Amino acid sequence: MRNPNGYGSVTRLSGNRSKPFWVKKTVGWNDKGYPIYITIGYTETREEGNILLAQYNKEPWDIDKAKITLNDLFELWKEKKMPKLSISNQKALRVAYRYCKPLSNMKYKDIKVYHMQDTIDSCGRGYSTQGGIKSLWVHLDNFAFELDIINRCYSKLLTVAPVPETKRSNFTKEEIEAVWKLYDRYKYGEDFGDLPIEWVDTILIFIYSGFRISELLGMKTADVDLAEKTFKGGTKSAAGKDRIVPIHSLIYEIVKERVEQGNKYLLAYNSDSKIPIPYYYDWWKRLTEYLGIKKTPHECRHTFETMLDSAGANRKCIDLMMGHKSKDVGERVYTHKTIDELRSAIELVTR
Repeated sequence: MRNPNGYGSVTRLSGNRSKPFWVKKTVGWNDKGYPIYITIGYTETREEGNILLAQYNKEPWDIDKAKITLNDLFELWKEKKMPKLSISNQKALRVAYRYCKPLSNMKYKDIKVYHMQDTIDSCGRGYSTQGGIKSLWVHLDNFAFELDIINRCYSKLLTVAPVPETKRSNFTKEEIEAVWKLYDRYKYGEDFGDLPIEWVDTILIFIYSGFRISELLGMKTADVDLAEKTFKGGTKSAAGKDRIVPIHSLIYEIVKERVEQGNKYLLAYNSDSKIPIPYYYDWWKRLTEYLGIKKTPHECRHTFETMLDSAGANRKCIDLMMGHKSKDVGERVYTHKTIDELRSAIELVTR
């Protein structure tokens, strides 16, 4: 259906582009009778373009691309994009911006990778804060690119401190029960202030699935089959890639609730973005410190394997679910019988 005169349009550009749809609006005509356009932004799909155009027409934003500063862009991003993020994400990004303020009056198009990197290197904080600053630059770069303020995203080149290694140990039964009780309190509606309590369910998903942090944070909702009650995920090795793990009955409702949120990823940062690992580590640290538990997400994986072994699960089934290369596994073929065997093995683990 044709848009009304003066409303604007969404046009697909030629070539192989990451955002091929040009969202524009006619603001006048030159002396030869050709239209003069302003660019509102660029999008991946026509639907996103129409949404952006509708947002602009409802509440136009004035952008002088040559003059917009970091602070101008941040304020506009807070208004247009930040509300789509979770409350805890919003708080973390506001904190991250404090370390970028020395550049606040600098024209955004003049900010280079070394400017961004300096805000990370000079913050004097650990990997969680550094990761938050990098994530903010990624958000702002994507927004600036969408608005045609820049044509290159330097934030992709930024580096942060590595996640520190810790001594690994399994969750005790008491610690697992403490997580369950905290989750129950959250579901009963207890107020936890600024604690990122909405992520407590993810600790339980880690414990009862055995996935690595990169595997679970990268798992798409489409790879969770609620009818068959299975996850499909894994990336590290040939033995672990795209492995099938049954959804334990203890966490089925938790997983179902996540799936029914309709996000691209099972554990979503927003509707279509993965959670940055440093962000998740920050939430994890705050939750486990509240519980008095000194564990890492990877220790959930060791806990999962130990629980299966202690419950008497078949070693072949354990290796298949963990993604381990084993002479007992052979070629990995997931028949209905195999999945039933995996499900029987995982259900040996009880609360």
